[in-house]
Amino acid sequence: MSELDKLSARRLEGGTQSMADYKGKVLLIVNVASHCGFTPQYTGLEALWQKYRKRGLAVLGFPCNQFGGQEPGDEVAIGEFCSRTYDVSFPMFAKVDVNGDATHPVFAFLKARAPGILGTEGIKWNFTKFLVDRDGKVVARYASAHKPEDMADDIEKLL
Repeated sequence: MSELDKLSARRLEGGTQSMADYKGKVLLIVNVASHCGFTPQYTGLEALWQKYRKRGLAVLGFPCNQFGGQEPGDEVAIGEFCSRTYDVSFPMFAKVDVNGDATHPVFAFLKARAPGILGTEGIKWNFTKFLVDRDGKVVARYASAHKPEDMADDIEKLL
């Protein structure tokens, strides 16, 4: 069992989801926001989910309001926006902090294993992406500007 498997998070629609439920899958974990310049990346994330989920990819979205207040809504508003605007069907979780004293344990795990530029752990903005292999090892961290479709080769290698 990996360290990630021991963690859990609240789903957007309620209830708690164990990360162990994704054991054996390749994970693309992303901090997302509804009012960000990178929000159109929902389209690319959904496309990756649709293309690779049957082969074992899970895209997991974690809304975050820590960057410019770009995710001000509650879970209902976030869910409606994602569904209505981008037809998101991949798993979405409740709003979390990705930096600071209240950092969600999933992001504490990810940041510790895949530091950013110059070894800093802090997430710089929304739509930072972490790619995790089937064994729960974080294999890559992608900056906000890195488009989901540009990760397809890396995902293919892990599937």
